[in-house]
Amino acid sequence: MAGHSKWAKIKRDKGANDAKRGAVFTKLGNQIAIAARGGTDPSMNSALALAVERAKAANMPGANIQRAIDRVADKNAAVMEEITYEGYGPGGVGIIIETATDNRNRTYPEVRNALAKNGAQIADAGSVAFQFTRKGVITVDGAGEDLLLEVLDAGADDAVEEDGEIIVYTDQKDLASVRTSLIEKGAKVKDAELQYIANAPVEVADSETAHKLLKVLDALDDLDDVVNVHTNADITADVD
Repeated sequence: MAGHSKWAKIKRDKGANDAKRGAVFTKLGNQIAIAARGGTDPSMNSALALAVERAKAANMPGANIQRAIDRVADKNAAVMEEITYEGYGPGGVGIIIETATDNRNRTYPEVRNALAKNGAQIADAGSVAFQFTRKGVITVDGAGEDLLLEVLDAGADDAVEEDGEIIVYTDQKDLASVRTSLIEKGAKVKDAELQYIANAPVEVADSETAHKLLKVLDALDDLDDVVNVHTNADITADVD
């Protein structure tokens, strides 16, 4: 699967650095606020529980987390909504941009401009999304056949070993239950989220195209309203 390519690794490393500056807290807070609409008790709302766990993993202060949850009850707070945009990047690869925003009139131009300024373009709804499948993705620290077998026994659809980690794929509705099962088995779960996974990865073997594509993805990821960026690109070119 192409969900964890060079872009995925760069994004994880970048997220860790952004967290030190506090830049990622806005994105995490927006995700928590949206998840909390399904119930403000994490023990009764698996989507909120996952969002809170991701925030804690990024060292987001507990007070910030609670404020994000409390937005649901605050009648003066702007209403958050989830909007997904689609685009085409260098080399014709597909891009899906997930946003959480309180002002779509701000978010759409920002996304469109980030694409256009970096050699990409916005696409009509549905023209890119059909190339992806929505799946749960869990990152487990560790490697080896025994751990792989434990992961599959926990209810995963598939799992692959990459760079000392095991990337676990689940049906989107099974993400929370598989994550819980893995934790109960003693696995060290580093991250768990829903992602758009490419049905047929598009190889990007040219270094110039790869650099242009990463510039687009990075520009999108830098937008405050963008919570996740996905691509069907399988970057095999040297981008170091």
